[in-house]
This record gives sequence, structure tokens and C-alpha cells, in this order.
Amino acid sequence: MLLEVCAYNAESCRIAERAGAGRIEFCFSPEVGGTTPDFELTKQLIQEIKIPIYPIVRPRGGDFCYNTEEWAHIVDATAAFAAMGLKGISTGVALPDGRIDGARMHELRNQFPQLDITCHKVFDLVPNGFEALETLRQAGVNRVLTSGLHPTALKGVAMLYELVAASRQEIIIMPGGSVRSGNILEIARMTGASEFHSSGIVDKSTATADYNELKSIVDTLHSLKR
Repeated sequence: MLLEVCAYNAESCRIAERAGAGRIEFCFSPEVGGTTPDFELTKQLIQEIKIPIYPIVRPRGGDFCYNTEEWAHIVDATAAFAAMGLKGISTGVALPDGRIDGARMHELRNQFPQLDITCHKVFDLVPNGFEALETLRQAGVNRVLTSGLHPTALKGVAMLYELVAASRQEIIIMPGGSVRSGNILEIARMTGASEFHSSGIVDKSTATADYNELKSIVDTLHSLKR
């Protein structure tokens, strides 16, 4: 059972590691749900933090349908992170109709076969979750971050359970979206997932994770067995 922490700053990365998280999704711009973080800061953090850091690769806020220049940013940023020795990234690309852009996701997989690729919550905007899951599976994506096409993971537990079953253990379904210490046990039990995602932010006036919140989630996950 693993907790991935969405960290919007360096201090949250440090807190996540101290709290026992298994992985960090690192990004900037919490006001738009995360964008590509600074390369130099990322490079510094991977020298300091021992657990895996997966940066978000997202050129801007807003929708996930990217023009040629924005797609070039995704490819170039991924190449830069791979050159740093990072093990994975979190990204996602949509078509104008909201479906996952399987061709571009597959292109990213082919260019960077060494990377673990997570599809972020662009997934929750698709018209059909099962079709999107199959598109990502065929593209070679390793993991999907999702709240089950609902506003929060707790509200999406039924769909998350179905996605976990439909994944056939070929692609990881990672519930995320308002995952907190007060609901992690219910979400874990009702979805059958083995990886979970939380920012651990309890004070909405700050973008920094709360150690006690993350530690409580980690302790709860460690008390469960899959």
C-alpha cells in the first residue's frame, strides 16, 4: 500500500518523505492543479530526497488539448527529467472531444521506454472511463490518477472499484481527489486499490503538506493488507 504525495513546493517534498510516503508528484501552480516544476529545483531535490519524485509535465493550466508548441514542451521537459535520472513523470493529453489522445501518449511511451508514466486527472474529464482506460493500457501507460470521474475519490468509489477490476492488474488505478486521513480507510476498502494520492494540505491558506495528516494516511495504509 503506497501513498503518493502531490507536492507543490520543496518543503512538501521533505514532509512527504519524513511522513513515510512512497512517492512524490512534484509540480508548481496549485491554483490550476499543477504545472511543470522548475528544472533546477527538481534537480536539487532529487539529490536530497530519497523516495521517487515524479514531476508533472504540463505546460499550462486549463484544458489538456495541446498545440504543437505545447506538445513540444511536454516532450522536451520529459527528456530533461529523464536526463536527470528520474524514474517517472505524470502527464496527460486530450483530444478536442475530451477523449484521451492515445497517439501522443503512445509516442511519449516510445520515446521514453525507461520511464514510469502516470496519466494524471485529465482522465476524469473523459466521456467514457473504460474506453479511456483501454486507450491508456494500449499506449503503455503504467498508472492512472483518478477520482473515478467524480469530484472526489470518495464520491467516485463505485467507479474506482470498477476501474480497478477492469485494469486486470495491467495498469495501476490510483485514487486521488480529496483523499484525507478521515476517508482513506473507506476509500481503500471500497476500491481495492493499492496506491493512493493526496496533497496532505489541511490549511487552505497554504500550499504546503501537513506532516500529521500525511503520517496518519500512511499509518492507515500500512495497517491494511492487500
